Amino acid sequence: MAAKIKKGDKVVVLVGRDKGRSGEVLKVIPKEDRAIVRGVNLVKRHQRQTASQEAGIVSKEATIHLSNLAIADPKDGKATRVGFKIQDDGRKVRVAKRSGDVIDG
Repeated sequence: MAAKIKKGDKVVVLVGRDKGRSGEVLKVIPKEDRAIVRGVNLVKRHQRQTASQEAGIVSKEATIHLSNLAIADPKDGKATRVGFKIQDDGRKVRVAKRSGDVIDG
């Protein structure tokens, strides 16, 4: 099945402590049905000192399940479901169910 959420998409978090927050998808892990979203689901990690990095407590993004994310509608930025349409030139594109706008250019 075609991917509904891809790297670079603007998404909205539907549930959890970050509910309502939005961000850009940095990485998608299809095997685990998870994604990393910029500025969402931040966790603190204790970092050991290396040649390139200082020691200390570092804040970084943890993965979030794809079922807890929804694409942000290109028109108004609110959460929307995703549909698929075949264009006249034969390309398959993602479409926002809320407004009908095409998501990928």
